[in-house]
Amino acid sequence: MKNSEHKPDFLFEKVNYKILLSGIAVIVLGFILMSGGGSDNPNVWNEDIFSFRRIRLAPTLVLIGFGITIYSIFKNPIKK
Repeated sequence: MKNSEHKPDFLFEKVNYKILLSGIAVIVLGFILMSGGGSDNPNVWNEDIFSFRRIRLAPTLVLIGFGITIYSIFKNPIKK
């Protein structure tokens, strides 16, 4: 029998995985920015819940992150 090395076939190329990981990092950053703003005392209202960071910035980052991950899945690397 012939001893031949079989290189494992990955579904994506290295570039796709880098883009995918950066998209996941953007999603995680969005969720981190969205967290917090609660109050220890339920009788005290905290206006920080409606800050720009939690209402506009964080959900936008999460959606951009999902877009990046979808792009990384559909990106077709050039095969030689």
